[in-house]
Amino acid sequence: MALLEDLRARTPAMVDALRVLVEAESPTADADACRACADVADALAAELLGRRAERVQAGGRVHLRWRFGAPTRVLLVGHLDTVWPVGTLARWPFEVRDGHATGPGVFDMKAGVVQLFFALAALDSLDGVAVLLTTDEETGSATARPLLEDTAPGVEAALVLEPSAHGSLKTERKGVAHYELEVTGRAAHAGLDPEKGANAAVELAHQLLAVAALARPEAGTTVTPTTVRAGTVANAVPAEASAFVDVRVRTLAESERIAFALAGLRPVTPGTSVTVSCIVEVPPLERRASAGLFARARRVAEEVGLPPLTDASVGGGSDGNTLAALGLAVLDGLGAVGDRAHAEGEYVEVGALADRAALVAALVQDLLA
Repeated sequence: MALLEDLRARTPAMVDALRVLVEAESPTADADACRACADVADALAAELLGRRAERVQAGGRVHLRWRFGAPTRVLLVGHLDTVWPVGTLARWPFEVRDGHATGPGVFDMKAGVVQLFFALAALDSLDGVAVLLTTDEETGSATARPLLEDTAPGVEAALVLEPSAHGSLKTERKGVAHYELEVTGRAAHAGLDPEKGANAAVELAHQLLAVAALARPEAGTTVTPTTVRAGTVANAVPAEASAFVDVRVRTLAESERIAFALAGLRPVTPGTSVTVSCIVEVPPLERRASAGLFARARRVAEEVGLPPLTDASVGGGSDGNTLAALGLAVLDGLGAVGDRAHAEGEYVEVGALADRAALVAALVQDLLA
């Protein structure tokens, strides 16, 4: 109870820190802006935890890592990048009104970063704790993944400070894969001799029908063709066509089924060829990787004096998926309570900032004990 009361008393300081972090705009595509935001986060950690980060450079980006003692037993993970371009603050500034804090990136996931720092600052010892803050999570953590893999060995529990699902912790996340289908055909004049061509657009249409049929909604598997491109001019048989396909799965078995099926696609239109490439692949976070930690979190929440916790299954992926695939026990969604991630007007509930920080602090303490 004392932990919860102490953190609730620090709510104004948490809001101040959140304002500073949100006002350091950090869209994933702008590596310099993300670096500047990392400087702000590093300064905040130095103030609260007395420790500067190890700055890890990868692919022109910077990620932050703190390690307190060795070996690392508990890993806390978050990201600093957002989906909002620089300049968004000019029309949508950080604001607190009616118990809600709003601003670009406030919910996903700068409030979670603030809660992480204040939670750790409330503990007497951080020996055995590590923290990772990455800057390209929103686009699949291409440069951060080696850092996740480097930090994971020996870790007993990974706590992900991504936003909650309407207050619920995330015990299951779908895996995400993006594929590109490319069809090569043969050009010809559409009016004079179309029969001499091999229509890549028609072939792509055949393939997209076959691809969409791979979905299994009853198993939580979605296979969705998204952007499509074909041809160059209106009076020629298209020699090239392509499409992106978004795949979401709950289990690794489903991910493997889809990958095998896509690799086996064969053209039906004479004179065409089909190539399939996997652009992004994030494995699923299955419930079995989080069940034990969620049960522990429910017990800890009761001991701290918080309401009973609930859990949820969600479609979007996070770095928690990658950590689970590495064999770690993972609990996700420990961050902010709020809504409208990636949407205009995203917000967090100010009154819940301290409560979730207290949950994280107590869970870390329990895991270390």
